[in-house]
Amino acid sequence: MSSLSNKSCVPCRGGIAPLTKNEYEPLLAELGEEWEVIDTHHLEKTILLKNFAEALTFTNQVGSIAEKEGHHPDIELGWGRVKIIIWTHKIDGLSESDFILAAKISDISNTAA
Repeated sequence: MSSLSNKSCVPCRGGIAPLTKNEYEPLLAELGEEWEVIDTHHLEKTILLKNFAEALTFTNQVGSIAEKEGHHPDIELGWGRVKIIIWTHKIDGLSESDFILAAKISDISNTAA
């Protein structure tokens, strides 16, 4: 479990700059190799599961976390896979909350896969 998992997402009101590569690299390192930063803009991770039912259950678990945190990822659901894409829309880039949400999703993905 990452120390990011113990934090809560903070609503972004806009008007702040997205994290720079130097700012997000330590956060990404804390998440581990499963997550990727794409174009310094968003986080992505694909979770492989046994079948559609498990992928759907996992998707619903991610949805519950997102609702609790007030921070919502894009989710692509397919047979045996779930792709998570996270960024802060108000700043069109990455914030610490994105990494917090990713850590919480990683915690449940480690038990789901």
